[in-house]
Amino acid sequence: MSSDPSDEKPSAGHLQPTSAGLVTAWAVVGLVGGWLLHPVAERFNGTAPVVTWLQPIALFLVAAIVGAAGWATWRAVHVRREWLEPQRALNRLLVARSCALVGALVAGGYLGYAVSWIGSDSGLASQRGWRSLAAGVGAALIVIAALLLERACRTPSEDEHA
Repeated sequence: MSSDPSDEKPSAGHLQPTSAGLVTAWAVVGLVGGWLLHPVAERFNGTAPVVTWLQPIALFLVAAIVGAAGWATWRAVHVRREWLEPQRALNRLLVARSCALVGALVAGGYLGYAVSWIGSDSGLASQRGWRSLAAGVGAALIVIAALLLERACRTPSEDEHA
């Protein structure tokens, strides 16, 4: 077997969709990190981070923006059969993939942080738990919107045009 690069088959130029396993792995890393944040922060700072309503609102806003980009891309490419400029299509694909992975990490982090407050007797436990849960849902919506945007960036094959 030769290691000569010229012996390798050329790529067909197709990108694979973001795998569910990769998104899940990022979410699990976030879940563990969010769950550990509470006890580690209390040990070193004496208090756990406060979650305000600004975090969930910002995440819901990002989800709406990514969702709107996905909807516009879907309509342009799949409904009106418009051609996206390659640079614009690549930019949307990069935004979609990065939002899917970071959204999964953030969703896991906030959900882990929310879980860490279950059974706590702290006065702010309920407030931090519910706000973290809302932020986790917002980040999960970012993941969904990003995966839909990624799907919208897929161009129809030649067989679909015929």
